[in-house]
Amino acid sequence: MPTSLPPSRLSVFWPRLLLAWAGFAALMLAFARLGLDFRLADFFYRLEGGEWSLRHGALTEALLHEGGRDLSQAMGGAVILALALSHGLAPLRPWRRPLWFLFLAVAGSTLAVSTLKQLVSMECPWDLTRYGGWAPFIGLFEARPAGFPDTACFPAGHASAGYAWVALFPFLTAVQPRWRWWGLAVGLGLGLVFGVAQQLRGAHFLSHDLWTLMLCTTISAVAAHWLLSGRPVTSLTLAETPA
Repeated sequence: MPTSLPPSRLSVFWPRLLLAWAGFAALMLAFARLGLDFRLADFFYRLEGGEWSLRHGALTEALLHEGGRDLSQAMGGAVILALALSHGLAPLRPWRRPLWFLFLAVAGSTLAVSTLKQLVSMECPWDLTRYGGWAPFIGLFEARPAGFPDTACFPAGHASAGYAWVALFPFLTAVQPRWRWWGLAVGLGLGLVFGVAQQLRGAHFLSHDLWTLMLCTTISAVAAHWLLSGRPVTSLTLAETPA
């Protein structure tokens, strides 16, 4: 019979998560103080000839933005199909809980980022007068002038279509541990590619992507703590049969 993880391991989860967020807050403060967002965006802007020439590029918009969204949705559809099959096919029953985790973590990550985008107004780089746009820069925690139009450029929504898949790491840790680092590489790789593409288009700053990554990682960690923490990795394999 599988046994739960020792209480000592479970009890450190929340302090470690809070410590991770404290470190992330310090990193974002350093970003703001050093102007790292602007330095990178300035570099991209100069590289593109003093305009966001890749905003409607075939690679950045058609392939990586629209195509990347379609890829993430197809991956989500595959998870839903596998989850449905796990409720009917005996060989897939051991995968049911991990698949529920993967579905909830990915869906929760993208939903959280999308919701936050609607709640927090912040301009895209292409909106700013610094880059030929119409708006002054207003920091994340600065008061916005009365009547100033709302925008939805924070955090990075498209990057969440990639970073949400960091959930593959705990998922594969539960079902096929030897593949878990490949799962992490998929999530980080997709998020990085999608995020850089949007930065090249002038849609986001680097910190927008880092906020998205932190949110997706947090939701994945909390969901894994909730659904997977009591199951040892050796108890879930395709060869396992239900009791």
